[in-house]
Amino acid sequence: MLDWAPVIIALLLFIMLSPGVLFQIPGNNRHVEFGSFTTNGKAVIVHTLLFFGVFTILIMAVPIRIYTG
Repeated sequence: MLDWAPVIIALLLFIMLSPGVLFQIPGNNRHVEFGSFTTNGKAVIVHTLLFFGVFTILIMAVPIRIYTG
């Protein structure tokens, strides 16, 4: 049986934490921008760190398992 939880969690976090889709930290004109659909280099780094931090916590500390088979 395969555990699909990491794949689904990574996909959802990638969509939600893409810079400019829901929010962007730091924004182009403000500290936080919502729904701007633009990005910059600083925002990419911040959102990458947020992604890996939240992903690691959800995979290692929270026992989420989705098995198929």
